[in-house]
Amino acid sequence: MTLIAANRLDERLLRAALDRLSGVRFGAWVEPGSAADLEGSSPAAHLRATYEGWEGVDVIVHPPGPRRKKLLVADMDSTMIGQECIDELADYAGIKPQVATITDRAMRGELDFADALRERVALLAGLEAVTIRRCLTERIRPSPGAATLVRTMRARGAMTLLVSGGFTAFAEPVGAMLGFDRVEANVLDATDGVLTGTVSGRMVDSAFKARALIEARDLLGISPDAVIAVGDGANDGPMIEAAGLGIAYRAKPAFAALADARLDHHGLDALLWAQGISRAEWVLG
Repeated sequence: MTLIAANRLDERLLRAALDRLSGVRFGAWVEPGSAADLEGSSPAAHLRATYEGWEGVDVIVHPPGPRRKKLLVADMDSTMIGQECIDELADYAGIKPQVATITDRAMRGELDFADALRERVALLAGLEAVTIRRCLTERIRPSPGAATLVRTMRARGAMTLLVSGGFTAFAEPVGAMLGFDRVEANVLDATDGVLTGTVSGRMVDSAFKARALIEARDLLGISPDAVIAVGDGANDGPMIEAAGLGIAYRAKPAFAALADARLDHHGLDALLWAQGISRAEWVLG
């Protein structure tokens, strides 16, 4: 497993980590002072239970398979960016509380995603489409380390796929900004410059996300254990489970339990340390 505590993983903290569980030993530094590999024979679930929840420390327990991944598949809202686009767009229409409540319940898995999306989109009917560009400029910001993760993996020959239950009007510019190879998202309908309150075409839901991962994996001719996927909510569950290394990023507890590991305290670039890639090799975003 990789123990991550950026710029504070000193000998004292490393010793505390080794003392947490009998049989765990130091393997090697990935980034001196920030990330180190530890080795142990305990089951992955026991390692996670022992180390997760440690304030300021993330631990990535590695499943079997190649450490450096050949495919990155990522969710967008509250993962590669720090916002939920539909909630921010709804704020311009004065209905953010209503929409955000539905979003939160959908991400917790309490509502059917497709039904929840249609319900939220219907509330946006009549909003001028140019508001999307304004929202992108004023509200939407990448999550820490997002661009560095994507660009470094691409530079090392990996394919990168952004797959969002949100909208192409947001996902395509975000994907271009972060450096993704491909983007998949829902299409938000507009007529005469006004949102109609509907989406068209296929629905990018949890099943679509998992299929997109599998299709990209098969296109590359790689095994599931060469894939890393990252998301934050219930809609990402099947996608996370289809990856060799599934990461829950600042996620709800029920979703985090599905993933192989959680990233709660660090930026997304810490997933490069998890792959054994030091800062000297990063392509900064």
